[in-house]
Amino acid sequence: MSASSLNHRRILSLWLPRLPIDRIKRFLPSSGAQGEPNIVVIKDNNALVIHALDDAASRLGLHVGQPLANARAMCPGLKVFDADVVADAKTLSDIADWCDRFTPLVALDPPHGLFLDITGCAHLFGGEAALLQTLVRALARQGFAVSAAIAGTSVCARTLTRQASGTIVADGGEAEAINRLPVSALGAGEAITTGLRRAGLKTIGDVASRAPHEITARFGARFSTLLAHALGQGDAPISPRKPLPDYIVEKRFAEPIATDTMIAMTLSRLADTLVTSMEKQGKGARRLEAAFFRTDGVVRAIMVETGRPVTQSKVIDRLFRERLDALADPLDPGFGFDMVRLSASRTEIVVQEQRDLDAHVHDNDELAALVDRIAARIGGKRVVVHLPQDTHIPEYAVLAAPAQHHLAAAMQVEWPSRTASEPPLRPLRLFEKPEQVTVPFATVPDGPPHQFTWRRAQHAVVRVEGPERIAMEWWRQDGRQLTRDYFRIENAEGLRFWMFRDGLYDELIDDEGKSIPAKWYVHGLFA
Repeated sequence: MSASSLNHRRILSLWLPRLPIDRIKRFLPSSGAQGEPNIVVIKDNNALVIHALDDAASRLGLHVGQPLANARAMCPGLKVFDADVVADAKTLSDIADWCDRFTPLVALDPPHGLFLDITGCAHLFGGEAALLQTLVRALARQGFAVSAAIAGTSVCARTLTRQASGTIVADGGEAEAINRLPVSALGAGEAITTGLRRAGLKTIGDVASRAPHEITARFGARFSTLLAHALGQGDAPISPRKPLPDYIVEKRFAEPIATDTMIAMTLSRLADTLVTSMEKQGKGARRLEAAFFRTDGVVRAIMVETGRPVTQSKVIDRLFRERLDALADPLDPGFGFDMVRLSASRTEIVVQEQRDLDAHVHDNDELAALVDRIAARIGGKRVVVHLPQDTHIPEYAVLAAPAQHHLAAAMQVEWPSRTASEPPLRPLRLFEKPEQVTVPFATVPDGPPHQFTWRRAQHAVVRVEGPERIAMEWWRQDGRQLTRDYFRIENAEGLRFWMFRDGLYDELIDDEGKSIPAKWYVHGLFA
């Protein structure tokens, strides 16, 4: 029995051989000349060669890799487009998003292919044959030429898409299915393909008939592994674009939905189902994603995160309502959504707490819920809490952290208290970067300035407190002795500044022994 018969994996391979030209032609006016040959060219070894071509160009005898000059000689009326690899990759990614409606395990097979792991889900679409036909017809309606095949290994399925589109290989029948195909179908590279043909091995069956050690000795272990996988003797796992969520619930519609009421009602029902599934295993959701699949293939995904595991459907419903209402780019149903999916991509075990006798627990829950709602509306990175850091450097003494992930730590922090009758030692808010000021003269060596110019305004100093000397941490000095003398300064108008001199006067000497003027900065303002 083959290895594929033991793991029962089923892989559907999609190949879009004309993706670059199909992408361009989808946006060309339909009134253009029918049957006009179109090609896409790319630079290769300082020469433009054909990268992709349509049926009309193919019927003229043109082929991929042919120099553009030769192609123009054969067809002077050829329409030429420049290749855009980035746009092609984006289109392939969009198609992969659309394929998520069939299975969440979708992997890229660059440059123009996809793998879908349909193990255990084909029956939801009427069987493997019906699923394959649905995919091919839907992509054809979107303007793409597509080839597809299903087998027990990804390599076998990909090989069949190049030579025998539409083939569905029964579990364990991979070797027989590809036995008569040419060796070029394996995609092993031009050098290996040429070497096989020179050795008289023209089909995959010819190569498989040789002893494995002979193939390995001549063409390398990598090709031997590729051949074994194509024959169904084991397979390398595919790498899905997205990790598989912990829980998935979805709703398909025979008639697409487009109204906000139906969308909200669907999300609410899916939330009930999702919570029920998680409750059986005592888990709650920390990250949730709602995906909306439009009938024209466009997929829109919306994600929300929570600070604590969510175990109530009404909370999930409220968070998504907040998120949908705050979208800068509103959810566009187009001709309607034919499927809505709700998934929990991050879950945690819910720890039961004694809540009845502790009023602080209820307050914490309400605060966490408020933070989640605000984060759903404006984004989790914009809702922050401030945590103290173990350093005396002013700009590093406080860390702004996302509130959803650090709310519990922030509520347990004890900030140093100040004496009520004393003025604050630090401003409540520091500048992002200290702003340099001009000081014409100051008392040396450790005295404050008598006046300074900041933001084109002159300020006369009337009151001063300080200095407070702060030496920088040695690992931040880069070989220099960094010392700051901070002063609390009040001007004639009553404005109070927090200023510092960068360095000590006896250290401000250049290489020639001359003194360097001290630099002064405003680091913050007192209220």
